[in-house]
Amino acid sequence: MRRVGWVSRVALVALLLVGGARAGRAQSIEIQLPAAARLSEEGPLVSARGILGDRYLSELVRSGFPARLRFRVELWAEGRIVDALQRAVEWEVLVRPRGSDDRYEVLQIVGGRPLSLGAFARLEEADATVARPVRAPIPPGLDGRRLYYLARVDVAALSVTDLDEVNRWLRGELQPAVRGERNPGTALTRGIRTVATRLLGGERRSYEARSAGFRANSRTTPSP
Repeated sequence: MRRVGWVSRVALVALLLVGGARAGRAQSIEIQLPAAARLSEEGPLVSARGILGDRYLSELVRSGFPARLRFRVELWAEGRIVDALQRAVEWEVLVRPRGSDDRYEVLQIVGGRPLSLGAFARLEEADATVARPVRAPIPPGLDGRRLYYLARVDVAALSVTDLDEVNRWLRGELQPAVRGERNPGTALTRGIRTVATRLLGGERRSYEARSAGFRANSRTTPSP
């Protein structure tokens, strides 16, 4: 895995900013409803595909910047005038370069607790792990109303200092930096974060999807 100094990192980011159009696979989030017989008992499968295939983001991760993906899945009921949010669940996925053995570790964070999904020699392998479908624990129950799911993933790159704080948090020394609970950094840290933010086209990239409508009851089938 490539390792460069802080000045070189900033130079790399600056070059990427003027490096032309993005390349790589299309990024998306997808929702798959359970089989009709289990639609009232299980939440949907949610997958984020090709996220690390974004050229700019992949170069940042390869150069030492961790990537954070925040997932949110919502269950909505259609109304005559406005739709109503029923429930929502959230979780995070962190992809961090692991300098000790030049691998990329994928962590799933639920309720503030990290669970390692593996460490990989190639970023493409980490991306494939991120893309694995996750069952969102948000079943509708028996509900005769017409329902649907909304899924969203917000993607951001963290600074080098954030990576250090993530490592310290994983060792139990800090509250999770990935949840934004941190003190302001130095001017240099803020400068690197500002460049990384510009690189991503804003504070975050977001991808959204909406499922087909359905009615969850004893004879439930997806609605047209």
